[in-house]
Amino acid sequence: MTTTTTALSPARAAAVEQTDRKRPRNRRRFWTQFVLYAVLIIGALMIVLPLLWIFLTSFKTDSDAITNPASPIPHPFTFDAYQTLFTSNQPILRWFLNSLAAGVLQTVLILVTASMGAYALARLDFPGKKVVFGAIVLTLFVPPVIFLIPNYLIVQNFGWLDTIWAITIPGAAGAFGIFFLRQFFINLPGEIEEAARLDGAGDIRIFWQIVLPLSRPAIATLAVLSFLANWNDFLWPVYVLLSPENQTLQPGLAVLQGAYSTHYAIVMAGAVIASVPVLILFSLAQRQIVESVAASGLKG
Repeated sequence: MTTTTTALSPARAAAVEQTDRKRPRNRRRFWTQFVLYAVLIIGALMIVLPLLWIFLTSFKTDSDAITNPASPIPHPFTFDAYQTLFTSNQPILRWFLNSLAAGVLQTVLILVTASMGAYALARLDFPGKKVVFGAIVLTLFVPPVIFLIPNYLIVQNFGWLDTIWAITIPGAAGAFGIFFLRQFFINLPGEIEEAARLDGAGDIRIFWQIVLPLSRPAIATLAVLSFLANWNDFLWPVYVLLSPENQTLQPGLAVLQGAYSTHYAIVMAGAVIASVPVLILFSLAQRQIVESVAASGLKG
């Protein structure tokens, strides 16, 4: 009886050998992705869980909020903290509207001044441009608290104390916005601008109709950062806003925490109210922020 052995063809043998070499590589890639996603999930939970705990605590009673061991689920589920918050003697809604108006107004002013300054430093040629840009960058290394007294004296001389102008105008021309948008404007393709100049467009038209539309991701990112900076500001409003009804939400929450030091549900309800505009703003601008980060990464 004869036995026949079937040998693999050279092409088949090469394919099998290549598959064997890929298996360890695919296994390493799988474990790398597994570890990466595990780290990302853990990081997301570390950010989301405290926010979820604050949200659930705001629906607890005072006794349930201080139980030991603590439970994340309210027993019972109640809106008493929010009802007490809005029916108290503290003008919570007024503080909220003051913060919202100040944040929106200062954000608009920052976008106007920063975009024009960044365009001049990125696209126009004039004597001393590098010196001006260097001086602007140097101010980023100065601690903001140093400007507290000079800004206060300026606001006082203009008669803006205890008004919305006191918490919007001093920060309306920050160096960070100019630096941030300048770096984005520099990376924009110059061919479109040159074609527009050949068609007779001037600097203002190029800035308004070409540069700004192409820079929507960067402008949206700067808008979010500017609004957050004003919304979370605590020290400056304490100095320049004298009347309780003219205070913003962050100093107001500190007063609320002092007035209800043991009422944790009420304090958490105030924190939830303070976080709502920030979450809405980030949800609306999330796509633009991601595009801005991706564009910055691709262009070095």
